[in-house]
Amino acid sequence: MNDKHIVSAFDSDLELIQAHVMKMGGLVEEAILDASKSLKNNDDELAEQVRANDKAIDLLEEQINDECVRVIALRSPTATDLRVVLSVMKIIGNLERIGDYAKNMAKRTGILVSMTPVDGARGALRRMAREVQLMLKDALDAYIQRDAELAQDILERDRDIDQMYNALFREFLTFMMEDPRYITPCMHLHFIAKNTERMGDHVTSIAEQVIYLVTGQFPDDDRPKSDHYDPSLHSAE
Repeated sequence: MNDKHIVSAFDSDLELIQAHVMKMGGLVEEAILDASKSLKNNDDELAEQVRANDKAIDLLEEQINDECVRVIALRSPTATDLRVVLSVMKIIGNLERIGDYAKNMAKRTGILVSMTPVDGARGALRRMAREVQLMLKDALDAYIQRDAELAQDILERDRDIDQMYNALFREFLTFMMEDPRYITPCMHLHFIAKNTERMGDHVTSIAEQVIYLVTGQFPDDDRPKSDHYDPSLHSAE
C-alpha cells in the first residue's frame, strides 16, 4: 500500500509539473509571436509587453525547477521516473532561453523605428519566427504525447530555419554593400535573425529530450546545420 501511495503521489506531482511546463511553453510561444509582430508593425508598446512578460517566464522556470528538486528529494523516483524529471529540467531551461531571445528581439523594435527601412526584411523575419513557434508547439505536443516520431521531424525542420537565416544574412550583406545607410539597421536585423535561428536550435534541443525520454537514447547523428558563417558575427545578445 505504501508503494502504491508513493507512485500515486509521484504521478500527481508529475501532472502538476507538466501543467506548469505547458503553461511556460504557451507563454514562450506568445512571446515569439508578439515580438515578431511588434517588429513587423513598429509596435513599441507590444515590444515593451514582451519584455515585461519575460519575468513571468523566468519565474515559472524557477518554480518548476523547485518542484522537480522537491520530487527528487521526497519521492526517490526510479530510474525511468527520474529520467522524466531530469528531462523536464532540461526542457524548461531551453524554454527560458527561447524567451530571452524573444525579449532581445523586442528590445530592438524601438531602435529600428527611426532607421532606414529594409524592404521585405521584417516580413521575412516574422515568417521565420512563425516557423519556430510552430516547431515549438509541435515539440511540446511531442513531449506530452511521448511522440518520438514527431520529435524527430522537428530535428529535420530545423534545416529550414537555418536556410531562412542564411538567405537573410546574404540579403543583409547585399544591402550593406550597396548603400551605407543600411549598415546599422541591417546589423540590428541580423542580430534578430540570429536570435531567431538560435530559438530554433533550442526547440530542437527540446525535441532531442523528448526522443531521449521515449527511447532512453539521444539521436545518434549530429544535428545537420546549414550555418557556416564566421561565428564572431553571430552574437545573439
